[in-house]
Amino acid sequence: MSKDRTIYIGPRLRQLRRRLGLTQAAMATDLDISPSYVALIERNQRPLTADLLLRLAQTYQVNVGEFAGDGGAEVGARVGEILRDPLFADLDHGPTEPEELANSHPGMAEAMVRLYTAYREGQLSLADQSDTGHTANPLEETRAFLTARKNYFPVLDEQAERRAQKISTVGGMASYLEEAHHYQIRREPPDVMHGAIRRLDLHRRELALDDTLDAAGESFQIALQLAYAELSDTIDAALNEGQFTQEAAERLTRRALANYAAGAILMPYGAFFKEAEARAYDVEALGRHFGASFEQTAHRLTTLQRPGQSGIPFFFIRVDVAGNISKRFDGGTFPFARHGGSCPLWSLHHCFRTPREVVTEVLELPDGARFFSIARTVTAGGGAFGAATITRAAALGCAIEHADRLIYSRGRDDLANGPATPIGVTCRLCHRADCTARAEPPIGRTLLPDDYRRLQAPFGFSDG
Repeated sequence: MSKDRTIYIGPRLRQLRRRLGLTQAAMATDLDISPSYVALIERNQRPLTADLLLRLAQTYQVNVGEFAGDGGAEVGARVGEILRDPLFADLDHGPTEPEELANSHPGMAEAMVRLYTAYREGQLSLADQSDTGHTANPLEETRAFLTARKNYFPVLDEQAERRAQKISTVGGMASYLEEAHHYQIRREPPDVMHGAIRRLDLHRRELALDDTLDAAGESFQIALQLAYAELSDTIDAALNEGQFTQEAAERLTRRALANYAAGAILMPYGAFFKEAEARAYDVEALGRHFGASFEQTAHRLTTLQRPGQSGIPFFFIRVDVAGNISKRFDGGTFPFARHGGSCPLWSLHHCFRTPREVVTEVLELPDGARFFSIARTVTAGGGAFGAATITRAAALGCAIEHADRLIYSRGRDDLANGPATPIGVTCRLCHRADCTARAEPPIGRTLLPDDYRRLQAPFGFSDG
């Protein structure tokens, strides 16, 4: 690298300084430059020379190659995505303007991203209130928070990736937990754990784990404890951007963010993305490679939205045998119903007949939009004779235009025009008149009397 080379990394420098808890004056002292020069660099009004970059990397132990990347690219990509919203359809802007804004005025670009995210979260909350007639429940507030951000938290990914690199140098998470935090791992039977699967004993400096956990479950619980120990400030910073009306919603969201961080430690972004592409998104193969469960891997696949390393925009849903939705993430474009269950015609609900078998399906909504779905049962609990188990069904899906990138669609050339299962988002919003699986009539349609005629469909309604 030439010492005369100059680069602009204002947003990344500011992000690093804030993460380290430093003022501009403190950083200036560390780097032997003036505070005003730090301020100018952060506003991209002055470049960062290669010489100063090396000094910064040595002082704060950051990776030069990673830090020297295009700092405006990610924010620029997010601004570009925002401008594709129909809300801005009448605005005339060039394809390079988002990145130019991020590079020239990073503060304004970040402000735009935050304002739009707050707007989306507010819209989702209003939809909840108008649909139910009352304040959204805590789980819906958490889902609104995640949906507004498309289940992607780049700062958590970056920090988790660094932790994963450190962990790999000391021989694994157990060794890292002992070396970095002086905690020993102790495995105990369920009767000793009294209903807990993980318990941190601060007095004894021990992390107790239920000894009936499988390998993937144990690894995840250790990663989760590391996330709480080392990434709490970052988790709280992300949480503070939310608009919560209930304490329970805030706690549920914090837990969701910690789970995100744990998954990112187990499956670091760069390595996971590379393997996902190489293995054509084979969920089971990816899970074995990273020591994760089918569900953990499927969840992680919904988060691959890093500019320059973006994966397929997946959505994920998990239901129980009664059809209750217990988990839902939308990194794709599937129009999930705000309330109620999903369509019973979806093979997701039939997976319980063939446990642990991956079922694929082409879905078609009433408006003609098509999606490709991968569904399978997942099991929690068990691990010992007589231990309670819970079996649920999980589905991972994407828009049909991405399906040819999946190992599950190989040999199929009829994805766009071939047979498809006609489903609806939810019965109240589906206007398929001949659906025999319908549970209730759609909103806005007039029911016909059945005095003289009874249809095969549960409800008859007018065409008006």
